[in-house]
Amino acid sequence: MNEKNGFSVNGFVASPVLALLTIGAVKSISIPFQVADLLLIVTAAILILSWAGFFMVQPKQARVLTMFGSYMGTVKETGLRWTIPFFIRRNISLRIRNFESGKLKVNDNQGNPIEIATVVVWSVEDSAKAVFEVDDYESYVSIQSEAALRNLATSYPYDIYEKDEVALRSHPQIISDALSQEVQSRLEDAGVKVIEARISHLAYSPEIANAMLQRQQATAIIAAREKIVEGAVGMVDMALEQLSEKGIVELDEERKAAMVSNLLVVLCGDQNTQPIINAGSLY
Repeated sequence: MNEKNGFSVNGFVASPVLALLTIGAVKSISIPFQVADLLLIVTAAILILSWAGFFMVQPKQARVLTMFGSYMGTVKETGLRWTIPFFIRRNISLRIRNFESGKLKVNDNQGNPIEIATVVVWSVEDSAKAVFEVDDYESYVSIQSEAALRNLATSYPYDIYEKDEVALRSHPQIISDALSQEVQSRLEDAGVKVIEARISHLAYSPEIANAMLQRQQATAIIAAREKIVEGAVGMVDMALEQLSEKGIVELDEERKAAMVSNLLVVLCGDQNTQPIINAGSLY
């Protein structure tokens, strides 16, 4: 079922017309009643009943019209409107809304238990689908958003374990786009448009939080050490090359090895080195 325009006219135009017709029909009825007056009585009764066809449409809202179980269309024009009084008019909001899920406990694709939550910004795009395709579209949005979040969390790791890997913590924009597509595909049947979906909370579960924090710290230390060693090797190579080119000192292989060892200890050490000055020998 797809949305279509429902029949309605401007209420400010319909009200004076109905007023004139109703007054004219009532004044035309003679007393005592004649046989010809029966048609005027029926006409006046229909005109009086037609006043129940007025309704108001607020900005960013719509009225879904039904009659005898059939969908007759949707009115989105704002202001005072008039339609057939036998239509049942159901109000539905087209405004932008937020849904924030609770903290869900799931496992990432590495099997690590994590806590994750999301915020989904959405609005009704097709009023007919929202009203007739699902029983309660607001409940449908919340349940399907949480289901999409669970599926996303199990598809990615919490953190990067391999090079060029997409992770929940390190690639927020990619994860947000993937979550938006996942939620939109689930809410398409309900006539809902997903404007934005993003992760609002992400953390390891308390029972493994300390262990995973130590793992992150160890990974950071190893990465830092790799950079330090890489820089130290480059500095040692540059020092030996410049000493050789400028002829400052001639070093044999044994002294080069000792110098390399000393420089690496100085450059890669955690603590500041204590210099030792060789003042020469007494003999």
